Amino acid sequence: MSVLSIKNLTKSYGKVKALDNLNLEIEAGNIYGLLGPNGSGKTTTLGIILGILGKDSGTYEWFEGEYGEQHRMHIGAILETPNFYPYLDAVDNLEIVAQIKNVNQSNFDEILEQVNLAHRKKSKFHSYSLGMKQRLAIAATLIGDPKVLIFDEPTNGLDPQGISEVRDVLTRVASNGNTVIMASHLLDEVEKICSHVAIIKNGVLRKTGEVGALLNNDAQVLIAAEDMLKLENMLLGLPYVRNVIKRGHIIECNIPKEQSIGSLNAKAFQEDILLTHLVSKKQSLEDEFLEITKEL
Repeated sequence: MSVLSIKNLTKSYGKVKALDNLNLEIEAGNIYGLLGPNGSGKTTTLGIILGILGKDSGTYEWFEGEYGEQHRMHIGAILETPNFYPYLDAVDNLEIVAQIKNVNQSNFDEILEQVNLAHRKKSKFHSYSLGMKQRLAIAATLIGDPKVLIFDEPTNGLDPQGISEVRDVLTRVASNGNTVIMASHLLDEVEKICSHVAIIKNGVLRKTGEVGALLNNDAQVLIAAEDMLKLENMLLGLPYVRNVIKRGHIIECNIPKEQSIGSLNAKAFQEDILLTHLVSKKQSLEDEFLEITKEL
């Protein structure tokens, strides 16, 4: 089932085009990352699909129109810094959120357990760390049992421990079957949390698909030898070696992920080539992201 269908969405601020004919399809049950540099149009996209911002042109449809104008009742979202009453505890704050959403809910302990805050449920909000405050905000999105959860830069400003805690919570929440849409400029977070990704730059969708499918599955090999010319000729003669490029005293090349770099070492030994350097590294989402969004 399609949870969200975006077609030719366009939005400008004066002469600046924040979104340029954006098309995107999000299926139920996926953890979808909107990935792009700051100013790429991610927050504008979220603002429009949540009805907070107006669009210039294009359309978007939630849940294939099943809930009509009531679709917002099935969505939980955090777009800005979470605001709670500082001198109330977690349960009291969640009760207020439930009243605002007009939801009859009482399982606050269960919700706080999901975000790892059950042990601090009676602590005042002002005593929470930034990471705890963000996790309480995630708890607030769960009020009303929404089908879709939306987060804009959920780990922004957190220390490494806070990032790790929020990441674990988002992964746990998504495992319950919710569809999660997360905007981020942090490649590492998207790679670790999301099943699917849409890479956006200057309001233009550059690439979309499963995270694994977007990655180049080849392993990049950095190799060197005392006789670089002989090594280069050997690599060029091997059918499974691709993109052989000499960079100073190192040769870069790619081999399929199922191919062991030990085979290169063995082949060099057979050819009487003494290797001085041999390192393999897998392509990361960062490499792919930088390649897609680089200036042409």
